[in-house]
Amino acid sequence: MAKFFEVALIHLIISLFLITFSLSKPLHLITSCLIDHHVTNFSVHPTTPNQSNSTSYYNLLLFSLQNLRFTEPEYPKPSLIILPQSKEQLVDSFLCSKNAGFEARIRCGGHSYEGLSSTSNDGKPFVIIDVMDLDQVVMDLKLETAWVEGGATMGQVYLTVAEKTQGAYGFSGGSCPTVGSGGLISGGGFGFLSRKYGLAADNVVDALLVGPDGRVLDRAAMGEDVFWAVRGGGGGSFGIVYAWKIKLLNVPSRVTAFQVSREGKIENISQLVHEWQHVGPYLDDTFYLSISLSAIEKEKDNISATFNGLYLGKKFEAISIVNKKFPRLRIREDRYKEMSWIESVLYFSGLSEGSTVKDLRNRYLQNKNYFKAKSDYVRTAIPLEGIKGAMDFLTKEPKGMIIMDPYGGQMARIASDSIAFPHRKGNLYSIQYLVSWEKKDDKNRDLYLTWIRKFYDFMAPFVSANPRAAYVNYLDLDLGGLNDSVVGPRRGAYDAVEKGRIWGEKYFLGNYDRLVKAKTLIDPCNLFRHAQGIPPNRSRFPKVCIDADMHPFVSL
Repeated sequence: MAKFFEVALIHLIISLFLITFSLSKPLHLITSCLIDHHVTNFSVHPTTPNQSNSTSYYNLLLFSLQNLRFTEPEYPKPSLIILPQSKEQLVDSFLCSKNAGFEARIRCGGHSYEGLSSTSNDGKPFVIIDVMDLDQVVMDLKLETAWVEGGATMGQVYLTVAEKTQGAYGFSGGSCPTVGSGGLISGGGFGFLSRKYGLAADNVVDALLVGPDGRVLDRAAMGEDVFWAVRGGGGGSFGIVYAWKIKLLNVPSRVTAFQVSREGKIENISQLVHEWQHVGPYLDDTFYLSISLSAIEKEKDNISATFNGLYLGKKFEAISIVNKKFPRLRIREDRYKEMSWIESVLYFSGLSEGSTVKDLRNRYLQNKNYFKAKSDYVRTAIPLEGIKGAMDFLTKEPKGMIIMDPYGGQMARIASDSIAFPHRKGNLYSIQYLVSWEKKDDKNRDLYLTWIRKFYDFMAPFVSANPRAAYVNYLDLDLGGLNDSVVGPRRGAYDAVEKGRIWGEKYFLGNYDRLVKAKTLIDPCNLFRHAQGIPPNRSRFPKVCIDADMHPFVSL
């Protein structure tokens, strides 16, 4: 028996040596390639915890990884983290990764809800190309446009636009300032201005995309099908967005904002939420009014409802509209705050008290935690009993919450196939389900995940169906995903496209097939891929892609 274990140990040591050797060769290929192309800002995965670069590597990995669930040891870590300093270095970083046989994860803000910009689920070696240093916003006031590099955060975009135009212009996007523009716009980008101006992606007029062969393609070069797809079709499928050309949006010199909370028993808060369904989505385009709902931990069966309102106009007008359309809310006049548009961005940003608009440039998210999220769309007002049932679910988990964002306005007037994002006319509002916790509570992770999944199941009768829709910027791997067993070019045309349809039609509805077409045009060998990436049509693969099954990043 001792001899058996001795032989087994020898075999294990040899196996580990061979694995290490096999990984070290391509790692040497990529690092040599990077240095040859003058890309020196990168960090290699340490082989031991005490290795000299261990601290710098993990600091860099965690800096932009916003969901701490994916920092845990069970999730694969990149062999290399690269920070290109220019468009040319971005191209070289990708080509060096590709030719050395590494998959590439492109990270701009690191807010992927399922960590897809920072980790991998197919077991293959990968690198992170983090574009945080590509964050310039270059204005053209004459044309009322700006070129925004993909690594710029939305906070940087908002502040630069406001500063350079003396507050005359803004941009439509999400409320969190540390979200990267590359990822947010790729998935659509809904926010406080969307009922007036549409999504962030609705206001993109050109883009620069690094394709699978390393060429940088503008709108004309990539073609209208691909340009359509990159606006709202999700990040990581069609190439690397180096920069977006956005339209600047006229905003009034003064806007009015408020945040008011109402607390009480399920019966009372449910009545308020039920009424909101018949108000929020029907207000004038200039008014945004959402709700955040959560349980009050130490008060059994009590719910807190926070109403976030932004009116693109003066305070007295906002007061008049709310008193007329939603008198039950009963907001005191002193709760309405008149301010500039950029001050309203700070107001709703979640930054700590005492922050100034200058802090919108800070890309480090201060209050990171562990979380899981899911999403829905509501097309018919939920009956009062359904609202009460949702409130009851919230009382069972104080770490959970839901956010209800009103649609309507311009969102209902833009055609569902105008860009890849399809959720337009007929949607009253979206729901985002969230449960978040700290490291000390991570031992209860399975309980939190079970709660949010049961909540999602409970809501099925009240939300969109056939398919049950979801927002791609709130990525949810519970909806399904691709892995290497259906991704390799030898697997046949049916597997990837039809498996992808299961979740792809939830995100993109009738636009899914056109996204597959665009993917097949730009990236037929599926070099840009992740668990919920758009798959190409295998039946149209060129012969060269057969080699990509074993060596997925050979030069084309």
